[in-house]
Formats: sequence, structure tokens, C-alpha cells
Amino acid sequence: MTIVENVSDTAFWVAHYRALESARPDALFKDPLAQRLAGAHGAAIARAIPGRVMTGWIVSIRTIIIDDFLRTAIGEGVDLILNLGAGLDTRPYRLDFIDKATWIEVDYPDVIAYKEKQLAGETPRCRLERVKLDLADVAARGKFLAEMGARSQNILVLTEGVLPYLDNDAVGALANDLRAQENIRFWIADYMAPQVLRFRRRMSRTHLRNAAFKFAPSDWFEFFGSRGWHVRAMRYYVEEATRLHRPIQLPLPYRLLMSLRSVFATPEQRKNFGKFAGFALLAPNG
Repeated sequence: MTIVENVSDTAFWVAHYRALESARPDALFKDPLAQRLAGAHGAAIARAIPGRVMTGWIVSIRTIIIDDFLRTAIGEGVDLILNLGAGLDTRPYRLDFIDKATWIEVDYPDVIAYKEKQLAGETPRCRLERVKLDLADVAARGKFLAEMGARSQNILVLTEGVLPYLDNDAVGALANDLRAQENIRFWIADYMAPQVLRFRRRMSRTHLRNAAFKFAPSDWFEFFGSRGWHVRAMRYYVEEATRLHRPIQLPLPYRLLMSLRSVFATPEQRKNFGKFAGFALLAPNG
């Protein structure tokens, strides 16, 4: 039996890396509930999947990026946050600027049940609701989004680490459904350049066969643009890591390879080296 049986298992994996970051003396953030949620299962997954340095670095940097996007959006009036595929995220318990917002977590029933059990007795910093819903159920998803659209005129949707596990058609359908709701003002979504998507798809077929990466548009920006979304802000991992003084500590062979590729790269390629992946704050066109 493979250690990652389904996409929900990846939530334990990510929570483990949030716990590791939180334990550092120079932690970029503190998530005191991450270790409880990740448990031994999260650590076991991390040991089984190669690339622990890269994965831990990505989780830490993306957490800061998303936190900053949320701070910006709430400052502009967002009062309802829909965390689709919430997994084991604990932002409602640790962010100090969301007290006036309502946070709604959506995930599979077993994920919600586990989370509620583990966090019983903990007090969130905002109004927190949890919804048991399979987002692949298009009819149920549409009904849910319509209900949320009637509750607020200032909605943000967060899909942290969700889109890579969906195929192009599923992401396109979700993008259309979100765009159809006039009160959704922002959408926080993963960005990966085509070459990274190809690499991650190969890796996932080997080590994450039951939670393989599927999303691979030829042009990420055109994909979302044609469905009514534009990039309000983009934050790339490498640039963000430089700002945070947290460069990735790659093994020497990888560092040498990167240096060699830089020597033979064109000026345009060098310019884009640091823009292979990150997160986007999307907003509706028009």
C-alpha cells in the first residue's frame, strides 16, 4: 500500500512542513497547531517523498505569500473567505488581522471530521464555518457558491495547492464557476511555469501516483485570462525568498548545475529564472 492513498493525504504532508518551519528559531511564521494535525502520518509522507528541502522551502514561502495576499484583500474590504480544499490549514487560528471576517473551509467529509476532532477546544480568531463538500460535484459546488454569493459582496477564494491535482477541464470549469459569481473579488491560485508543470507531473507519477499532478496549461496566463480573470498581483518564490532572506539551500550538485545553466542562458532566460512558480492574486476582468 502506497503511503499517499489520495489527495487528502497531501494535507498531512504540507502540515508537517508548516510544523517544521514553526519550530525554527528564525521561523517565518508560527503555526502551533500544525504538528498536532500532521502527526506521524505527515512525517512519514515527508520521509517517503524525495525533495524535502525544496518542498519545505516552497511550503514556507507560499504560506507568507498567501498571508500577505489575504492581508491586502481584507484591507480592501473582503469579509468572506472561501477556502476551497482547505485541508489542514489553520489560518483562522493564527492570523491576527481576520477578526472581522468570516472564514469558510470546504473539503471532503473525512478531512473536516478529522480537523474538527483535532482542534476541538481551540478558539479561532474569526467566525469559522466548515462545509463538507466534494468540489468535484459540479451541481453541489454551484449551489454552494451561489449561497455564498448571496451572503457577501466582498468574497475572496483561496485554493492553496488545489489546482495542480485537477486536470485542465476541471480547473477551467472551476474558473468559470467562480467568475459567474459577481461578488467574488479575488482568487488566490498557484502558478507554475510550463517546464515546472512538466517536471512536477513526472515526479508525481512516480511518488504520488494516487495524487498525481494533472493541471498543465500551455499558457497559464491565457488559460485564466480567457475565463475572465487577470493577475492583480504575482509573487514568485525566488523573489519572495530573497526579500525574506530565505534562499533555498540546494545540494552542491544542483547549485553547480544552476550556475552552469545561467552561464549559457540568454538574457531573457536569466531574467525569468526566478519566475518558475509562485502564487497569483487573481481578480475578475472588467
